[in-house]
Amino acid sequence: MTIKSSFLTRFAATGAIFALLSATAHAQTEWVLPSAYPQTNYHVENLNQFAADVDKATNGELKITVHPNASLFKAPDIKRAVQTGQAQAGEVLLSLHENENPVFGIDVIPFLATSFEQSKKLWDASKETVAAALDEQGVKLLYATPWPPQGIYAKKEINSAADLKGLKWRAYNVGTSRIAEIVGAQPVTVQAAELPQALATGVVEALMTSSATGVDSKIWESLTHYYDTQAWLPKNVIFVNKGAFEALDPAMQKAVEEAAAAAETRGWALAEEKTKGYMAALTENGMTVAPPSDQLKSDMDAVGATLTEAWLEKAGDDGKAIIDAYKKM
Repeated sequence: MTIKSSFLTRFAATGAIFALLSATAHAQTEWVLPSAYPQTNYHVENLNQFAADVDKATNGELKITVHPNASLFKAPDIKRAVQTGQAQAGEVLLSLHENENPVFGIDVIPFLATSFEQSKKLWDASKETVAAALDEQGVKLLYATPWPPQGIYAKKEINSAADLKGLKWRAYNVGTSRIAEIVGAQPVTVQAAELPQALATGVVEALMTSSATGVDSKIWESLTHYYDTQAWLPKNVIFVNKGAFEALDPAMQKAVEEAAAAAETRGWALAEEKTKGYMAALTENGMTVAPPSDQLKSDMDAVGATLTEAWLEKAGDDGKAIIDAYKKM
């Protein structure tokens, strides 16, 4: 072999190695996506499908690993972790962060949107404002999915708001804390991953949450009654660190956005589909499931009116614009 041909052979081999290393490095783009909910929850099922869709669309060049059940970060810490780059993406209950911006609490205004159809309209009316608020914090909104309507769980029969007085009431955001204060219950901050233990140890005696959370936490092992007040349908938002998203090439960005759009459509359908099953599971496991009494409904309507007025005062022109747009839909 001549010196020239030997050099060319080595040059070609070196080029092939660099090409292989470059391809390998490109294929190793990895994101972690923490969530606060159990592996079996439909929100996490949807996240896993979203990750699988991204993997397929990018030919494995972007891998998203979902970490459920607050195993990586606790629920209140997930958003901050994404903002600071400790996690590239995340899922949180939007209303957890109402203290940062009132618009994050729009979907938990009691009795404003009480069905899936109304909740979707409210999301359509507020999505642009929510996305802009997140963008200012260095976070890009990907999609949102709802929880089933919220009802009241308790360890005893509840016929009016007065029956909640003195009970240890699970709070997880500004709105649920204020409800406790208004009805005279004792607010105890407990996130979803900690709820089963709080119920088992008597830390929580009553709460307002969805049928899905009730099933996830096997709430019938500690509480006895569920009242289907359909107070609101809170939403989880899934988002990504802006820097991490912008570091992707345009084709990968498009793949993420298309997978997110599909996940949002799928998530809304899943929530509605599974709600009937969750309600049936509560009954099958021995809980008393009933609509609220006229007095309880009247009391909770009054609570809702108080909280709506307070939210509108905090949210100002942005809040009023969203509510006005929603009511026109």
